Amino acid sequence: MGLDDLVNKGKELFEQNKDKVQDALNSEQAEGVSDKVLDGVSDFAKKVLPDSVDSKVDEVRANLDDKIGNQ
Repeated sequence: MGLDDLVNKGKELFEQNKDKVQDALNSEQAEGVSDKVLDGVSDFAKKVLPDSVDSKVDEVRANLDDKIGNQ
């Protein structure tokens, strides 16, 4: 099985289950997990980047958080 076959199979599986995937992304469990991940990544970014970009990091984190979970 080649790479193209794997990609096509992945696309097929996604299309067959996209409603379930969307429900999972909008669940309370996804919200909790995404909050922890986004908090960790943004905290790390704020430690290694200049303080002048902290507000941009917060903005990006908020935008991502709006896309995942139920809050």
